[in-house]
Amino acid sequence: MSPRGLLLALTVGLIPQLAQANCRQALALGLDVSGSVDLHEYRLQLDGLVTALNSPDVVRTILAMPSAPIDILIFEWSGPTDQAILVPWTTLSDLNSISAISEKLARTERRSATPGTALGVAMTVGAQFLDERAHCWKRTLDISGDGKSNLGPRPRHLKDAIGARGITVNALVIGTDAPASDDRRQTEIGELSAYFQAEVITGPGAFVQTSLGFEDYADAMTRKLRRELEDFVMGRLQ
Repeated sequence: MSPRGLLLALTVGLIPQLAQANCRQALALGLDVSGSVDLHEYRLQLDGLVTALNSPDVVRTILAMPSAPIDILIFEWSGPTDQAILVPWTTLSDLNSISAISEKLARTERRSATPGTALGVAMTVGAQFLDERAHCWKRTLDISGDGKSNLGPRPRHLKDAIGARGITVNALVIGTDAPASDDRRQTEIGELSAYFQAEVITGPGAFVQTSLGFEDYADAMTRKLRRELEDFVMGRLQ
């Protein structure tokens, strides 16, 4: 166990007075299923999320405060009129709830999705979902994407208003799987990461996590979930 995880495990049980709400964090995960994501990459994305949710460190953090659990919602997005909920708001109160989401994602098959990358619309829809969880201590929107917005409102014109509603927006940026060279791969993901940094993320502690292709998605998602969930719990403990 990491030093942070050990400190979390040792101290959570000492402060029941913090659990004054029945939800410590609402987490809405938006998955990119635009035309640039093929069937293989789609499967890597869903399976990677399952792997991340079942990582021992992530599970430990999710279940760290039973009296104030985490609520999660997972949706897909692509064009301006194409968003679909895969997992409605679900309280992660025990291992069974995590397993139920994992099984549902494992059974999910790709549906027909419109082309285009309407990132601004996805942010708006994700924020609307989080408005349903106004009672939670923290509300976080996670947007995964492998390209810049090319349809609908520009994300930078929306993010300040979303942040003003008390919502933090983080991003998981996915680079190309088969670059011509390693140098090009690093350049491309660096440019895309800078775009999400400037145009998308907002709120205290907001960050961009990078994934060098969908093959790295599981590890990147695990790192991202650990950071945003552990950082918030540790902040409350301190």
